[in-house]
Amino acid sequence: MLLFALPLAADPIGDGVDDLPLFDAHVHYNTDAWEPYPPATVIELMDNAGVTMALVSSTPDEGTIKLYKFAPNRIVPEVRPYHGGWGASNWMRSPDMIEYITERLASYPHAGIGEFHVHSVGSKDEPMLIEIAKLAARENVLVHIHSEHEPVESVYQVEPDLRVIWAHAGMSSPPEVIERMMDIYPTLYADLSYREHEILGADGIEPEWEQLLTKHSDRFMIGSDTWANDQWKNYKGLIVDNRRWLRHFPRELAEKFAFKNAEQLFGVKVSKEQLGTR
Repeated sequence: MLLFALPLAADPIGDGVDDLPLFDAHVHYNTDAWEPYPPATVIELMDNAGVTMALVSSTPDEGTIKLYKFAPNRIVPEVRPYHGGWGASNWMRSPDMIEYITERLASYPHAGIGEFHVHSVGSKDEPMLIEIAKLAARENVLVHIHSEHEPVESVYQVEPDLRVIWAHAGMSSPPEVIERMMDIYPTLYADLSYREHEILGADGIEPEWEQLLTKHSDRFMIGSDTWANDQWKNYKGLIVDNRRWLRHFPRELAEKFAFKNAEQLFGVKVSKEQLGTR
């Protein structure tokens, strides 16, 4: 009987993960954070956690612009639709939303539209989702969607070449659904905020997550989701949670999830030399 030796997998990065620069692909700087966490404090929190750059959207967009103007070398802005009385539950019903987003895109260097919530694809919401997809394609920006898989499929039906970040990798979507979606849509990316403790089990990376993250290693990014001030209070802990699961992957993959995929997606350079700068 012939025995064939399988190639050994690369060693995990282990403690080397602590030296990696990080790109946080899910940050909010909402109104409630402005006073307790002024821009200088936010950048200091990023510095202390080893986060060199962040993708930021805020309620309202003025928060994102505050951070961007304070530290343009550290912030990639995206425009969130939420403002005034329009929020997660009703923004798709606003008659002036496309005009608002178009104006914000024209005024500031936003890389995307989002993160926005889509709770279902129905007759009342679908027209707005279609318009958002068309606007993003026309302006050559991505969309950052918090939803189950159906709304993501809907925007791709409208604009097949659209670049999409799937917030929280679908939040509750199992790895097999995420894998199927990424198999179908080559421009679908995902941030992994709120999935850290599913990825890493008691005995290491959960097998279904290891398969998914290895197969589509070019499409995942870490994230913190600072949607509330408690998240800012625990920001370093959130980043430690991300480094904890990253340490189990080989350096090549850990670097992709930590910062290299973001470099490719946003056309930026992420380096530890950015820490302490604006």
